[in-house]
Amino acid sequence: MEKNEKPRTPIQTMQFTIIGLSNAAVDIGSLNLLLLLHPTNQNLTLTTFNTIAYCLAVSNSYLWNSMITFRHTARGNSKQRFGFFLQALFSLLINNGVFLLFNFLFQFIGMPAWIRHNSAKAVAMFASFTASFFMMKYFVFKEQPKRNSRF
Repeated sequence: MEKNEKPRTPIQTMQFTIIGLSNAAVDIGSLNLLLLLHPTNQNLTLTTFNTIAYCLAVSNSYLWNSMITFRHTARGNSKQRFGFFLQALFSLLINNGVFLLFNFLFQFIGMPAWIRHNSAKAVAMFASFTASFFMMKYFVFKEQPKRNSRF
């Protein structure tokens, strides 16, 4: 980073958070729509619904984060797309694991299904959101060191 260039992390964090709110709306909205159409407490169906909702949110995330948050480093090449896919897959595993774990814990304490599903989803989104930001910043859209030019 050159001396006159400001670090982007605070701005990127703010942009990522704002986009994350739109991802949350897509994620929670999709999950609730699926649960409204087909109420369930079956872990396999919940995992399927959560995965569908997560994939819709991740598509939204890639579109907006590549155009806004990481526009300075997003090249749209196959290496970045593959890296984004890997981080999304890893974040999906985090999201599903946390969602199922907290759904079970909230069910154990007797929380009603709608509140339980949405509370578990909120915790899962926070966990995968945090992991996703760091993976995108430091692996997928990592800033490349600038080459010194003699001219």
